[in-house]
Amino acid sequence: MHHSSLIEKYLTQLRCVTSDQQTSVLDLACGSGRNGLYLIEHDIPVTFADIKAEALEQVKESLEGFSQSQQPLGQCWQVDFEQAHSTPLQGKTFAGVLVFRYLHRALFEQLKAAIAPGGMIIYETFTLQQAQFGRPKNPDFLLKPNELLEQFAQWEILHSFEGVVSSSNNNEAKQAIAQIVAIKPK
Repeated sequence: MHHSSLIEKYLTQLRCVTSDQQTSVLDLACGSGRNGLYLIEHDIPVTFADIKAEALEQVKESLEGFSQSQQPLGQCWQVDFEQAHSTPLQGKTFAGVLVFRYLHRALFEQLKAAIAPGGMIIYETFTLQQAQFGRPKNPDFLLKPNELLEQFAQWEILHSFEGVVSSSNNNEAKQAIAQIVAIKPK
């Protein structure tokens, strides 16, 4: 599975924020790590975070395919972001955060706090319209209209999109998504 074209488009800015902040990019709910691994290929440090040990094992195996100098750029963090009353991001700082196909509203404030001033968020997930095309259908996992834009309204918005697109792996299938790329005020 390919990385997101959004990451490719904003690679230069991600490289800048990581060199300025001297910290890694958090690939939140990373799954197989496809987006973070693309950053590692471009010498950008990444913290891969997921609840599933199997997913992180897959990331570790992928990291072994990189050069010795790139391998230390990747760290794995097994964490449950949805555990009640937990604040796993508290006290942590990242130059940027990638979130794809994941929504846990209780994390928004923690995410915003964990990104260093001048750092970047790249977020893409499904909207309420997705229910007409397939899964997910549960509104708890679907963004309301303009929700992502409102969450980051105080940030410098580099990119915002909300609508229906062809699925990346099947041009016949449709997906309803929202995307945002934003810089945290310094």
